[in-house]
Amino acid sequence: MDRIVFHHDTVLSDIHLLLPNAQHLMARLNRVGQPVFTSKFKILWKGKATDTCERGSASVKEEDYVSSLHEEEEEYASRVEADEEEAVDKPVLDDDGDLKVLRRPKEGFSECKSRAEIFPIILSQSSAIQEHACDNEEDESNQQDIIRIEHTMATSLQDVGKQVWRGAFLLADYIYSHASVFRNATVLELGAGTGLTSIIMATTAKMVYSTDVGEDLLSMCQRNTTLNRHLLASEGGELRVRQLDWLKDDLCTEADEEFGWTEDEVADLYDNTSVIIAADVCYDDDLTDGFFRTVYRLCNSMTKPCTIYLSLEKRMNFTLRHMDVSCDAYDYFRHCLCQLQAIVDGPHRFHVEPLATSFPQCLQYERIEHLELWKVTSTPTVEHLHGGQDKGPTPT
Repeated sequence: MDRIVFHHDTVLSDIHLLLPNAQHLMARLNRVGQPVFTSKFKILWKGKATDTCERGSASVKEEDYVSSLHEEEEEYASRVEADEEEAVDKPVLDDDGDLKVLRRPKEGFSECKSRAEIFPIILSQSSAIQEHACDNEEDESNQQDIIRIEHTMATSLQDVGKQVWRGAFLLADYIYSHASVFRNATVLELGAGTGLTSIIMATTAKMVYSTDVGEDLLSMCQRNTTLNRHLLASEGGELRVRQLDWLKDDLCTEADEEFGWTEDEVADLYDNTSVIIAADVCYDDDLTDGFFRTVYRLCNSMTKPCTIYLSLEKRMNFTLRHMDVSCDAYDYFRHCLCQLQAIVDGPHRFHVEPLATSFPQCLQYERIEHLELWKVTSTPTVEHLHGGQDKGPTPT
């Protein structure tokens, strides 16, 4: 299957639509019969470059390279001018007496410098070529700069968690750019979907609980964790895929559930979690309500102060109600943020602030102006630290 079929009730992430050099070949069918694709995302930078590698700026080596090209062009121009003056009287000859031809530097070469080098391959035997392709697959699976993600495409709104969205890439960029903030931390991701952000977080954090709801989606997340175990092995982080339903008050601890929690994991979650992350989960008002209720409930049960990082894309839609372009889901998200910060008589206080998105870009995608990153800090009140039992009101 190499064609993407669109229906009136399906949506497709720009990550998959604009993925460079993607073939969109189906890998398998999932449990519910949906075609599953595998995409490879290259990590462009892991936080070890110089400070000049900001978004939209060239690195030091790139600047030196471009300046050297300019010097070559200037030298070429001066040589041509000088040789043209000599050519009025006599042709330009080299030491052997042959006609000397000046060659101009290749135009646009600096623009193509970032592309992968292309090497010619002599086709000899088809079997050898197939073996070479298999070897390349194995090599790529072991590379530390390749993330392989299984996902679906053009899904209904109920299954958008099975795709990769730009909000996940933005949050991943922030994690790579601020790795020291998350080092050795216990992290919970809400609405992990394919698990891309959890995988990247696990390269620096001590423990990551990647959570969502639905056996098929959780199985996909688990498969992606297995596909990228080479990224986690070198760093020592641990990633566990678990079920967490925003519409239920308790965690699933039933022993027969494939993605249920153990008692030790529940204790670890509440005693050691210091970071909660979520990427592009507030696109529906009911889901947004469930998300903020879950965040409020979890933070009140945690013994440590907790920082929540939320990324999302502000999506503009034309509505018949307004007869204009609006972003109702985003407006409701902002309303819930303000409501959370306004709670003053609960066991935790919440401080909300937007974060600048000018940090370096580590993954290849279009960082549009509608992408936002928010930071919410949850701090226990004095009464709660002294054993107060009042849970306070729940945001609605």
